[in-house]
Amino acid sequence: MLKKFIIVSLFVTIYSGLQAQDNVYPAGPQKGTLVIKNGTVYTATGNVIHNGAVVIKDGKITEVGTTVSEEAGATIIDAKGKNVYPGLILPNTDLGLSEIGSGVRGSNDYFELGEYNPSVRSIVAYNTDSKIINTLRANGILLACVVPQGRLITGSSSVVQLDAWTWQDAIYKADNGLHINMPMLMRSPRRSFRTSDASDPVKAGIQTIEEVESFFLQAQAYFKQPKKEERNLKFEALRPLFDKKQKLFVHADIARQILVAVDFSKKFNIDVVLVGGSDSYLFADLLRQNNIAVILNSLHSLPTMQDDDIDQPFKTPAILQKAGVLFAINDNSDNARYRNLDFNAGTAAGFGLTREQALAAITINPAKILGIDQQTGSIEKGKDANIIICEGDVLDMRTSVVTDAFIQGRKINLDNKQNQLYEKYRHRYNIN
Repeated sequence: MLKKFIIVSLFVTIYSGLQAQDNVYPAGPQKGTLVIKNGTVYTATGNVIHNGAVVIKDGKITEVGTTVSEEAGATIIDAKGKNVYPGLILPNTDLGLSEIGSGVRGSNDYFELGEYNPSVRSIVAYNTDSKIINTLRANGILLACVVPQGRLITGSSSVVQLDAWTWQDAIYKADNGLHINMPMLMRSPRRSFRTSDASDPVKAGIQTIEEVESFFLQAQAYFKQPKKEERNLKFEALRPLFDKKQKLFVHADIARQILVAVDFSKKFNIDVVLVGGSDSYLFADLLRQNNIAVILNSLHSLPTMQDDDIDQPFKTPAILQKAGVLFAINDNSDNARYRNLDFNAGTAAGFGLTREQALAAITINPAKILGIDQQTGSIEKGKDANIIICEGDVLDMRTSVVTDAFIQGRKINLDNKQNQLYEKYRHRYNIN
C-alpha cells in the first residue's frame, strides 16, 4: 500500500507540475492543401490584394491572387474581414539566450568573456523552450536573428523559426553574420558600448579600432599561407566573412562609429550592416553608395544625442527610405521583450513612411539583410508559408489581434503564459 501511495503521489505531483507549464508544443508537418481566402493580402512587395487568396502546399506558397484553384479536400480558412501578412521578422535579439533579467545568471547564456570571440555561435545556446517565444508568436513574430552579446567581437548570429523542439530544428539560416561592438568614440554619460577606465575614451576607442584592424589583417595573412603549422580557430571563424558568406554586423550609433564602419567595409571589401544606427540619417547617401544596410533599434526611445530632435528616432526610417538605403526596424526594448516590433513600425508609418513601407521594414527588408529573402519575407509563389492572419491592422496596437499563424505551412499554437495567466485570474475574480 505504501508503495502504491508513493507512486500515486509522485504521479499527481508530476501532473500538477505539467499543468502549471505552457501547454504549447511545435506543430507537425503540414498535410494536404490549405487555402486562405477572402482576406486582404499584404504581400510586402508593395501589392495589396483585396478579397485575395493564398494556397499553401507542402509548406510552400503555390498560388497568390484573387482567383486560385481549390483542390478537393483542401482545408479552407475564411479570412473575410481580416488581413493576411507575411510573418514578422525580429532582426536583432538575444531571444532564447536570456530568459530572466536582474542578473539571474542561471537563465542567461548570451555574454561571453573576452574581447575577441569570433568563434562563438549563438545557435548552440538557443533555448527553444523559452517562455518569451510564445508571446512573440502571438504578436505575429515568426522568425528572429539570435545574436551573441559581449565586449568587442561577440561571435556569429543565426536566424531561427519560432516553432521547434530543438535548436537544430529551429535553424533557418545558421551563422549568417559576425557581430562587433564599435568602441565608443566620445564621452557619453548616458550609454557606453564598451566599458573603459581610460581618461580619454576617444583615444582608447581609436586604439581598439586599430587593434581590430590588425586582427583582421593577421587573419587575411593567415588565409594566404599555403601550409599552416597550427590551426587558428579565431582566424578560421573569420573565413566566411572574407569569403562573403557572412556579413559584418557593426553595432554603432553615433556619427564617428558609423564612419569607421564604412571604412571597414571599404578596407576589407566585406558586406557591412549597421545595427542601432541612430545617426544613420546623417549619412544616408554615403550608406547607399557603399551598399550598407541598417537595422534600427527600438524607435520608442529617446534620441541618442541630447541636441537631436525629440522625434528623431521616429523620422529616421523615412529619411533612409527616401535616400534608398535598405533598412529594417527592430525592437530591443527590455520592458516589452521584443513583442512591440510591429508597433515600432506603426510609429514610423506616422512619421513619413507609407504603411506598405513600414510593413516591409519588418518583413521583406530584414529578410534581405539577413540573407533569407529567397525563402521568406513576403507572400509570393515559391516561398515558405510563413504567414499571419490578423483582425485589424498589424501595425496598430489598438486593433491588432493575430488570430492564426503558420510557419512553413504548419498552423502553430498561439497560446502563451501571459494568456494563461490572464484567463487564470479572470476566472479567479469572476471577470466576464
